[in-house]
Amino acid sequence: MASRGSARGTYREAIVPRRQSPTYELLGELELGRLEAHADWILDEIGVEFRGDEESLELFRSAGARVDGERVRFDPGHAQHLCTTAPSQFTLHGRDGRKVPIGGDHVVFLPAYGPPFVTDLDEGRRYATLADFENFVKLTWMTPWLHHSGGTVCEPVDVPVNKRHLDMVYAHLRYSAKPFMGSVTSAARAEDSIEMARIVFGCEFMETNCVIQGNINVNSPLVWDDVMSGALKAYARANQGCVISPFIIGGAMGPVTMPALIAQAHAEAMTGIALSQLVRPGAPVIYGNFLTTMNLKSGAPTFGTAESTLATYAIGQLARKLGLPLRCGAHYTASKTADGQAMQESADAMSSGILAGTNYVIHAAGWLEGGLSMGYEKFVMDLDRCGMLHRQLAGLTIDDESLAADAYREAGPGNAYLGTRHTMRNFETANHESDLADTNSFEQWTEDGALDLQQRANARWKQMLAAYEPPPIDDSIDRELLAFMDERRASMPDAWY
Repeated sequence: MASRGSARGTYREAIVPRRQSPTYELLGELELGRLEAHADWILDEIGVEFRGDEESLELFRSAGARVDGERVRFDPGHAQHLCTTAPSQFTLHGRDGRKVPIGGDHVVFLPAYGPPFVTDLDEGRRYATLADFENFVKLTWMTPWLHHSGGTVCEPVDVPVNKRHLDMVYAHLRYSAKPFMGSVTSAARAEDSIEMARIVFGCEFMETNCVIQGNINVNSPLVWDDVMSGALKAYARANQGCVISPFIIGGAMGPVTMPALIAQAHAEAMTGIALSQLVRPGAPVIYGNFLTTMNLKSGAPTFGTAESTLATYAIGQLARKLGLPLRCGAHYTASKTADGQAMQESADAMSSGILAGTNYVIHAAGWLEGGLSMGYEKFVMDLDRCGMLHRQLAGLTIDDESLAADAYREAGPGNAYLGTRHTMRNFETANHESDLADTNSFEQWTEDGALDLQQRANARWKQMLAAYEPPPIDDSIDRELLAFMDERRASMPDAWY
């Protein structure tokens, strides 16, 4: 079913890839069982606090949890049981009628989320603006390698804090037609985001279909505040999606040892999923994870490390035990620029997520500086690798055509295969072609300006923005969105905190 704003844009669209290779099983059943048992122990003996949210406390109390003040404890297995009504798969809908499947063997890529700074080779590092936000929405719309418009792709600090969510949701709805995320910085802003989606998609359609999501972070260790739980409830109540993601840096928000952190992350995720199901059984959720290490000398977060990679594999197995879509892996890096460190950390962090069985990858493009910066060049470099991952996820097709018996007969021993009929049939699709890699000779590369990858990426994002065309939207819907935004802005003074 198409939405009220249905229109097909002009850009290259790729089908959401389906994993054709097995996931990596790091742990045996005994070890996995110990992690599940330890998560149950944390929820039973230590518990989780829901601060400033009496409604959530009452929901858990009515469901049989033990509530003492703001502390909620669960008997072993109870939290997991409360998660059982969450769907194992669901579909996200774009305003042009596209469908993005979540779960199963599908893998969905999204841009980075949340950086207050942007950076590029021309202007360097600076605070992000609404213009930057709109640029990244447009770049995301232009690429076939991202299937979702994301959420706070960068923080537009030139717009008041209490009003910028309106501009961000509008940008996603106006400059893209891919599914998107709304605000989670207050329950009221979540409600505004949902209402703007209703203007475009219609109330009836959204009652039974998911078009918008909230990225919900636990305040690790073991705390939910009313901002996050309030936003979670707003999306769940509207039958819209929640990505439940504990944000744990080992040594700061939990112990330094990975098994403890994995169990803690599992416990925290289950409490958020359980709350969504108590609000509305069957509300779509994604089992999320953001678990990494830190430099124990300086306290700085670290990414793409051996320990975080191992944790990702274990988290994937725990998500499969729950039977829920998994969010993990990304092109994470602590590097300040798109250099060799950035590529090593990004590649290791993303590859572990792919092998772990991720279905949903936030931060697939643009992440720099531990998430503080959104890089224009890094964005398109990451896009290039996402394209390669599409090909990798497709696996190998072993059939008569791929085994190429006729090419061997035609060429025979000692002869080239470039001119065979088999090559002519397959040369356009045999290999994924990078948009950025330079494979010319040294002499040709020098003649072309001796540009490195960042310099080529700099030219690429500018070309993409120059070629951008917005997906059409019905004028009456656009006017209704703008009128809603004007009304909401007029209802409150500017606030910058």
